[in-house]
Amino acid sequence: MPVLHSNAPGFAAAKTVSRRLAAANFRSALVGGAVRDLLLGRTPSDFDLVTTARPEELQNIFPEAKLVGASFGVVIIRVNGIDMEVATARSERSYLDGRHPENISYTTDFSLDAKRRDFTVNAMMYDLERNELLDFNNGVDDLQRGILRTVGDPVCRFKEDYLRILRAVRFAAKLGFALDAELEAALKTHAHLVRELSSERIFSELDMMLTGKAPARAIKLLEDTGILAHILPEVAILRQITQPPQFHPEGDVLEHTLLMLSRMTLPSRRLAWSILLHDVGKAPTRTIDETGRIRFFGHETQGAEIAETICRRLRMPVNDMESCVHAVANHMRFASVTAMKTAKLRKLIGEPDFAMELELHRLDCICSNGLMDGFNFLLDKLQIYSGETQALPPPFVRGKELIANGIPPQIKFKKVLETIYDRQLAGEFDNKNAALQAALEMFKG
Repeated sequence: MPVLHSNAPGFAAAKTVSRRLAAANFRSALVGGAVRDLLLGRTPSDFDLVTTARPEELQNIFPEAKLVGASFGVVIIRVNGIDMEVATARSERSYLDGRHPENISYTTDFSLDAKRRDFTVNAMMYDLERNELLDFNNGVDDLQRGILRTVGDPVCRFKEDYLRILRAVRFAAKLGFALDAELEAALKTHAHLVRELSSERIFSELDMMLTGKAPARAIKLLEDTGILAHILPEVAILRQITQPPQFHPEGDVLEHTLLMLSRMTLPSRRLAWSILLHDVGKAPTRTIDETGRIRFFGHETQGAEIAETICRRLRMPVNDMESCVHAVANHMRFASVTAMKTAKLRKLIGEPDFAMELELHRLDCICSNGLMDGFNFLLDKLQIYSGETQALPPPFVRGKELIANGIPPQIKFKKVLETIYDRQLAGEFDNKNAALQAALEMFKG
């Protein structure tokens, strides 16, 4: 087995912690995703350590250490500006509620710690002092075969922590691995257990799936294992919603959604969730007219309501929820941008999430009928407005200018200011004075 190394700062920090622990006669090892990713030739995002030192001993060796998981023996040690998570090796079993272990037993035997972990490819350890790989569960074999397998019986692992059901899907998608047959069977049989998880934990896993390497495969795995119906039934039902083939040759609504997710190049939370939810309103609004054509009148409006319900249920941060709901509610307006008046068009371009919604529109088009007229039109308009700091210029006329010219505050202010601003955006005024004079004229008569 080759010696593992990385130029990442976190690797050097882990070496420093390992060296200080060895000097105090404690053993330690890299554990989890760091070892897996190094063996795959990837740069890990985190470098976590497991050690035989107990929390109080860690705090003696590293006075600056912060105890973050007292009941789990986890401390955070900062080295050269990098936070290292260091956990005392333990061998607990017997979980009470699908999350919290009934008892915690510390151990100096790393093999016992490895046996309590979730998947074989995440249970490998690497002793940085001895340059020794510790693989107690044949994780290397599974890594080479591209198989995701639990440490021991998958049913037992799931009942210890229900979140592992979602983590199995996330890791299989992220790594591009196939599910072990026993693992897949257990996922299908125990999919309903995810209902016992908190909304926050479900959202966190889904969010990592959607913004990760293979969001479409993750959602497809959730569907195939029956998990999707338990956590996002409004999305799962889209598989049953057929669409007119002349506009959607790709297939049903869920297939369209998966195709869009697969085409994302720069996934962000707001874009990914907007894609996932943009057509949820098609299920309750699907109709067939007298000619046999399938229609979805008002699906964007009803979809926005459903999207908000889902986002609130999953406890999505409010700003992100508002952005996604807005995108769902307004995604159909992009189809008519070529007919928009100048003022309305510039207001659209000036919206804070315009870039994200434009990308949503682009993906919506290339993953259905391929009609890109509206998208290309907007790109041309963006070039025209590119010389401005913002797509929307500040109004020539505000309420204070009206008051300064002798117009008392009144209900009519709002309508006048909106009208004058629309005319300004349409290019009717060359300067502030012309706009102000037009506004004052509106108060006469």
